[in-house]
Amino acid sequence: MPSEGPAAEAARATFREWIEAKGHAVDNARQAVAGLEAAFATGALQRTPVLGAMLADLAVALDAEEGQKLGGKSAEAARFITRAISRELDNA
Repeated sequence: MPSEGPAAEAARATFREWIEAKGHAVDNARQAVAGLEAAFATGALQRTPVLGAMLADLAVALDAEEGQKLGGKSAEAARFITRAISRELDNA
């Protein structure tokens, strides 16, 4: 059963705002994930198995060695995965 209430709705809206924000997709995705993790920690949203898998995939796309820049493929993957997470959030 999806999470309900103002905190859940706010967490979903904030995630969607971050992924649509101007700026680099990778940076936006990192901010959006940080917000989701906070929502999971407070109980505003539930981490579903599907969301967990999507977040793990996103972590791979966002992973960079220190000092390494992420290229266009990482940005493309981040956009694709964050859009899928956005759709799945209605079940969280």
